[in-house]
Amino acid sequence: MQRLRQNPVWVGVAGLVVLAAVLLTSFNLESILNGGDRYAAAFRDASGLTPGNEVRIAGVKVGKVTAVRLDGARVRVEFRTTETLGDQTSATIRIKTVLGQKYLSLEPAGTGELRDMIPLERTASPFDVLQAVQGLADTAQRIDTDQLAKAFEVLSEAFADTPASVQASLNGLSRLSQTISSRDEQLRELLARANQVTGVLAARDEEFRRLITDGNLLLAEVTRRRDAIHRLLVATAELSDQLVGLVQDNRAQIQPALAQLREVVALLQRNKDQIAQTVSNLAGFLKAFANVVGNGRWFDSYVDGMIQAYTPSGGRR
Repeated sequence: MQRLRQNPVWVGVAGLVVLAAVLLTSFNLESILNGGDRYAAAFRDASGLTPGNEVRIAGVKVGKVTAVRLDGARVRVEFRTTETLGDQTSATIRIKTVLGQKYLSLEPAGTGELRDMIPLERTASPFDVLQAVQGLADTAQRIDTDQLAKAFEVLSEAFADTPASVQASLNGLSRLSQTISSRDEQLRELLARANQVTGVLAARDEEFRRLITDGNLLLAEVTRRRDAIHRLLVATAELSDQLVGLVQDNRAQIQPALAQLREVVALLQRNKDQIAQTVSNLAGFLKAFANVVGNGRWFDSYVDGMIQAYTPSGGRR
């Protein structure tokens, strides 16, 4: 240790070794933390797969895609997984969400361990609906509908002497092209707004995915409690039947009571003005009585003029 401190060359060498070790660790930190083996697969089309997308086996996440690059006339997809793959493993790019997010699905097979890249014969790419709609919008915008209509009209005139069935088909195509030409602006606006809608949905991918997930949870909870809901509905139906039977069995007693109740209500309605006046007059009496008995379990009262008082001079006071 003393020699190392005295010799600056050894100090520099040791520092370079430590720096190299730190750099090597930093570049491979993700591999060290995640672990797993590296594999590769060849695809004819990447189909929107990007580094960082999930790698799944039977729906379970087992790794992620590390690189997607062009390898000649094919696409090379490199990925890392914690599972050991067989030599007959197949790979498929699948759609994770309705908005176009992808993941790599693996189907392990074979008795030996996979050493080489998965060939094109055992890989497949999905059909991307979002890209197809966007491509249709771009293609439709480049079509000269007026020129197309003229071309169909010329073609119809050229086949004027053909049989009636062929002429009718061409006339139909001509009318179709004219209709498309007359609605050109509406079609362009429709496709442009459809493109905007797909863009908004793509931007709200996480919210839409959570909505679908919450909906699945709700349906699962309803399914789980299906028996309880069924019993509740059955019990409600039985209760309604019992109430109907109770009313029918006691109709002879209930009907006179209802008739008398109607008479009482009619009597109250005829005397509602007197009842209102009585309640109004009773309010003052109750207020005064409450003030009288407010001192405790007794009350004080007096009668005015019942006893006459005299002054010392003999006169009345």
